[in-house]
Amino acid sequence: MTDPLSRTHVIALDAADPLRALRNDFLIPRHKHNDQLYFCGNSLGLQPRGARVHINEVLDKWANEAVEGHFTGNAQWMTYHELLREPLANVVGAQPSEVVAMNTLTTNLHLMMVSFYRPTAERPAILMEAGAFPSDRHAMESQVRFHGFDPATDLIEVEPDQPDGTLSMAAIDRAIAEHGPRLALVLWPGIQYRTGQAFDLAEIARLGHAQGAVVGFDLAHAAGNLPLRLHDSGVDFAVWCHYKYMNSGPGAVAGCFVHERHANTDRPRFAGWWGHEKETRFRMAPEFVPTPGADGWQLSNPPILGLAPLRASLELYEKAGGMEALRAKSLKLTGLLEALIRARLSDVLQIVTPDDPGQRGAQLSLRVVGGRERGRELFEYLLSVGTVGDWREPDVIRISPAPFYNRYMDVYRFVEEVETWRGF
Repeated sequence: MTDPLSRTHVIALDAADPLRALRNDFLIPRHKHNDQLYFCGNSLGLQPRGARVHINEVLDKWANEAVEGHFTGNAQWMTYHELLREPLANVVGAQPSEVVAMNTLTTNLHLMMVSFYRPTAERPAILMEAGAFPSDRHAMESQVRFHGFDPATDLIEVEPDQPDGTLSMAAIDRAIAEHGPRLALVLWPGIQYRTGQAFDLAEIARLGHAQGAVVGFDLAHAAGNLPLRLHDSGVDFAVWCHYKYMNSGPGAVAGCFVHERHANTDRPRFAGWWGHEKETRFRMAPEFVPTPGADGWQLSNPPILGLAPLRASLELYEKAGGMEALRAKSLKLTGLLEALIRARLSDVLQIVTPDDPGQRGAQLSLRVVGGRERGRELFEYLLSVGTVGDWREPDVIRISPAPFYNRYMDVYRFVEEVETWRGF
C-alpha cells in the first residue's frame, strides 16, 4: 500500500484530480525558469486568462461604439452587472436578487451599516471579534462615533478563549447573551483573517437574532473559499471582496448580500441613481424609488472595466462545477498540507488554524518554532526560492493552497523547501 504522504502518492493525486485542467486557465508567475509555488490566493488570487479577454471586449466596444455601447449586444453596459448576478449568487448561496457586485469592501460595509446599524440609547453596541482586520474595526468605530456613542463602551470585542487565538462558539454565545439587550449589531467575519478560523454563520445569526440584534458578516476570506449558504443562514447582510479567492484583480469590485426579507425596506440608506428602480430611472425624477433587493443599495453606474475580470472569474466557477467541487479539492489540499507538516515539520511549524476542516477554508496559519525572528527568516527564505505565502504580524505565515490552480505537488514541494531551510 502506498504511503499517503509519499511523493508517489502525491503525483497520483494530481493525475487523478478532476479539476487539474483549471490551472491552465490562470497565469502562474514565474521564478527563474519555473512556476512559483503560489499560496497567496487568500491575499490576491492569480489572473484568469479570461480576464484580459473580457477587458479587451469592453475596450473594443468603447473604441468602436462609444456611448452606444451602453445599449448594444449581450454585454451592453446598461445591464452588464446583471450578467454577474446569477453566477455570483451561486457562489455565495443566495437568491440572485440578494446579491450585487459594487464598490469596494469597506465602502459596502459602511453602506450596510447606514441601513442596518441603527443604534439607540438602549441598544447602541456593535459586537465584533477582537483582533479584527483593521479596516473593519475602523469602519465600526467610526460608525459608533458618527452616531454619537462611545467605542470604549459600545464597540464590544470578544477575546479569543482557545489556544492560538481562536474562538469557541461557546464564547461567542456567552458574549451575545451577556450583551444582548445592548446589541444593535453583531458583525462577524466568515473567516478570521489571521488565524484562518471559519465560523458557523447560521448559528451566529440565530444567536444574534434571538437577542434582537441585526447580524452581518465580512466574508472577505470566505467568499469563493467556503460553500456559503447566505440565504438559508438568515443573515441580514454580508459584504466581501473579489480579489482573494475569487481572482478578480487588485482592488476588484466587491460584493454585497442583502437578505430578501429586506428587499423592500423602509430602513434609511444612502441613495444613488443606480439604486433607483430601473424601469423609471431615466425619467430623471427627484424622488428616489429603490430597486427591490440588493441592487437598491447601488450608488453610481457600475465600473464596467472593473466588472469584466469578475465576469471571467465567475465563468471559471461554473466550469469547475461550483463551490462544492472546489471545496472537495480544497479539503484534500489543505488536509495534505496539515498531514505533511505534522509528520515532517512538527519541530519547525505550529499550526494555528483549527484542526477541524469544518472550521477552516484553504488557509493554514503557521507559527515558526523559535519566535518571530525565526519566522521572518523562513518567510524571506521561501520568497527567495519562489514560494509565496504572506506574513501577518506579529508572527504568522499564511499558506493557502487554492483549488483552482494549486497542485498537490505544490504542497509537497512547500514542505520540502521548509525542510531545506531547517537544514541550514
